[in-house]
Amino acid sequence: MASNEKTSADVAKLASKGLKDPASLTNVEIRQLAASALTQAADTPAKKKPKKKVAAKSVKRKPMKKKPAKKKR
Repeated sequence: MASNEKTSADVAKLASKGLKDPASLTNVEIRQLAASALTQAADTPAKKKPKKKVAAKSVKRKPMKKKPAKKKR
């Protein structure tokens, strides 16, 4: 956010009107308020979410069957 960004008088009036009677705002007025608020928000980078480690699933394995030994001739 730049240091010179300030809310205009029109947007301040809309905010006051919205606080007094929220149902009286039109969609256009709501968008103006939202745009003003987003413009004045701090320009900080979004926090990165840490990656979740996926636990290995434990799989029950059947024991291997031994093959019969080959007979010598």
